[in-house]
Amino acid sequence: MTGKERAAFRKEAATLKAIIQIGKENVTPNLIQTVDAALKKRGLIKLSVLESSELSAGEAAEQLAAATGADIIQCIGRKLVLYRAPEEDPK
Repeated sequence: MTGKERAAFRKEAATLKAIIQIGKENVTPNLIQTVDAALKKRGLIKLSVLESSELSAGEAAEQLAAATGADIIQCIGRKLVLYRAPEEDPK
């Protein structure tokens, strides 16, 4: 991913609200499934890491990106943004 693409996604993500929260259970298989489904539907998603979580936003982003094949767009404070190109319909 180029710097220009990443910057465009950062700009787009600024207006997004976090749709998934990572809590005290940290990154679970169920959370990975939820993130994967959200990436399939939206492509670009914002998540928040609650204070009850033992993970930082960066650690959670790395784990989720590795599990879902997504790119980490940014991590600021307790928020993180992931992107994965939409899958093409095999029609």
